[in-house]
Amino acid sequence: MSPGAARVAWLHCFAGISGDMAVASLIDVGADEQALRGALASLPLEGWSMEVSRVLRGGLSATRAAVTATGGGPARTLADVLAVLDAGELPERARARSRAAFLRLAEVEGRLHGVPTEDVHFHELGAHDTIVDVVGAMVALDLLGIDEVVASPVATGTGTIGSAHGTLPNPAPASVALLEGVPVYARDVGVELTTPTGAAILVAANARFGAMPAMVVGRAGYGAGAREIEGLPNVLQVVTGTRTSAPEATGGRGATAAQPLVLLEVNVDDATGEELADALAALLDAGAADAWTAPVLMKKGRPGSVVSALADLALAASVREVLLAHTGSLGARSHLVDRYASARRVEEVDVDGARVRVKVTTGRAKVEHDDAAAVARRLGVPVREVVRRAERAYARGTPSGHDPGDAEGSGEAASAGDPDRHGVDGGGPPGHARDDA
Repeated sequence: MSPGAARVAWLHCFAGISGDMAVASLIDVGADEQALRGALASLPLEGWSMEVSRVLRGGLSATRAAVTATGGGPARTLADVLAVLDAGELPERARARSRAAFLRLAEVEGRLHGVPTEDVHFHELGAHDTIVDVVGAMVALDLLGIDEVVASPVATGTGTIGSAHGTLPNPAPASVALLEGVPVYARDVGVELTTPTGAAILVAANARFGAMPAMVVGRAGYGAGAREIEGLPNVLQVVTGTRTSAPEATGGRGATAAQPLVLLEVNVDDATGEELADALAALLDAGAADAWTAPVLMKKGRPGSVVSALADLALAASVREVLLAHTGSLGARSHLVDRYASARRVEEVDVDGARVRVKVTTGRAKVEHDDAAAVARRLGVPVREVVRRAERAYARGTPSGHDPGDAEGSGEAASAGDPDRHGVDGGGPPGHARDDA
């Protein structure tokens, strides 16, 4: 286990996921309950309590975190909920994730009921228990130091369920909308296994989906649902640990197990170069893992471009909307792909008093271009020169990237015999591409 290695939590949603199950599972796996209660108590919410206890579900010992509230109060708007979150003394990452969960909930509710996002009035989803569950899950992830969340395909129930809007199909329409692009499957159980709150937690935590990732397992925890279900332990299993590489799984050097992603594409023949560049920037801002363009010859002999984006399954719907909006295309296509990313770590070196990040993987160290470009502007030297100094500093393990043995400004690294070392990422698509994809 190397220092600084990423901490990962894998959520096994074989019995679905709800807000209380998420909080309970993270307490069970080791999140400090008193620190969690302290963060929740800082929220300007009155008349609620959380009882944490041990229960059995299908013979498995699990933690139950039951939130109860006294009094109803008016239905909250999105602005009301965000004000509650902003007033609490929360870790910034937990606050940001909590805001993302309710923003997504509001977007979905607005779409389902045909009202603008800012006019949505939460009913069950704005109640004390929902806010406590969402914030509790995000704070617990922060207390555990979780950098990456991975989840299994998500189980849902069947039949119908009751709600403030009357009888609804199971899974609820909000849950289905939140899970767009996420692998799910149904169990023949007339219980709401996955709730909108649970789905929103997965999306806001930027979870990716698949089998348990390569890791050194630290602990496992189990969060109990409210009821017993015949033939199914009604628990959410969470496994935490430290990320490792798994070359034996893929045959690649230092490569991790496959990460399922969605490849989204459109063909356009009426977009300018400026518009395409703006589209790529918008896709990356929307959370795409990578985005690029490639020239093609379209029907009627027209030159055009394929605009492509790779996205996590949980973000596929929102990235697709951005792709369509910024290219003007009337439709998009998608298919699932597997990505094998090399395990890596980030270190820093000193270049003339400035810190420059270096991504390190098996047999290779690559200087972060944005850092090198910023230092190059400050020093008034070419980016290639900063890259050369940073690479030498890393290779030698020296505290400074300045090499006193070199003639200042000699331009040695840019000679015809020196390859463009900061552009040796082979195999990527043409056009704009992010090297962390």
